[in-house]
Amino acid sequence: MRLPTCTTRRLTTVSGLLAMALVAGAGPAVAAPPGCVGVQAARDGGGTVGRLWAALGVVVTVDAQGGARRGPAAVCPPAPRRSNGEATSAAVLHHWGEPTRADEFDGTALGPAWNVYDGPGHGGKGRRTPDAVGVRDGILTITGDPKGSTAGMEWGGGQRYGRWEGRVRAPASDPTYNALLLLWPDAENFPVGGEIDFMEMMDHTRQKTNVFLHYGKSNKQVSGSVIADATQWHNWAVEWTPTHVATFLDGKEWWRTERAEILPPGPMHLCIQLDWFPKSSRSRVQTSTMQVDWVKQYAVTPEKEGPVEQGPEKQVRGTRH
Repeated sequence: MRLPTCTTRRLTTVSGLLAMALVAGAGPAVAAPPGCVGVQAARDGGGTVGRLWAALGVVVTVDAQGGARRGPAAVCPPAPRRSNGEATSAAVLHHWGEPTRADEFDGTALGPAWNVYDGPGHGGKGRRTPDAVGVRDGILTITGDPKGSTAGMEWGGGQRYGRWEGRVRAPASDPTYNALLLLWPDAENFPVGGEIDFMEMMDHTRQKTNVFLHYGKSNKQVSGSVIADATQWHNWAVEWTPTHVATFLDGKEWWRTERAEILPPGPMHLCIQLDWFPKSSRSRVQTSTMQVDWVKQYAVTPEKEGPVEQGPEKQVRGTRH
């Protein structure tokens, strides 16, 4: 790295600079990413003390009192953003690598990658409308009202095989509202194209969550459930490979099937839905919501998937959270 010529009373390397900062009371320095250096001034009585971040071996300029006179030409980029709850995500705990796409729901509106449904609700009951979607303070909220007006949305342009994960919470709701994260066929050929509901909250108290894998012309299903307080934030994930489908809660696998013959035949994409299932009772429906902090998608390289002995779906033990 070549630094611009400048006049100073002292040139020092990172090791000397760290010692000066500590003597001056600036506190321990934090190493920056390799290849960059940054300076943040801090006040110490009447003088300026530099809190300095430097990559090992990079030369920076300081005056004789240890105060920063001039910052380097290359300023360190901000630290990578960490998603809420990332430490207990399946992606981190199972080393899925970097996501191929992600949405933290920043701003006040959805990005162009999302298609929000506008038409009849689930089974032709109620209505799905963009008016039921809100984005604020980094949170996506879907609201279902007493008349069955709610919302669903798809992250179009899917992939065959992959991993998806989302951080969700859903307050206790009216019994008629189910909160879902699911994979839907790009070909729109359900039921032949399959469906993977890897988080379906049918229990209105949000204490039990189900998984359903739909397959075949007659819409057969295999399923499982996990006990967890879904009124709190949790990370819900699915892994789909040529040999299996597995689901995860806060990084822990809780269900899988290794019946390769029932797995979806083509590309799938993520959907977020708060679906209305009206009951015969005429009691007033309570407004219900679900919230999503972030969603992420990861690639799977099928060539790296070894053969797995074919077997039935199984409920993984220890699934109470």
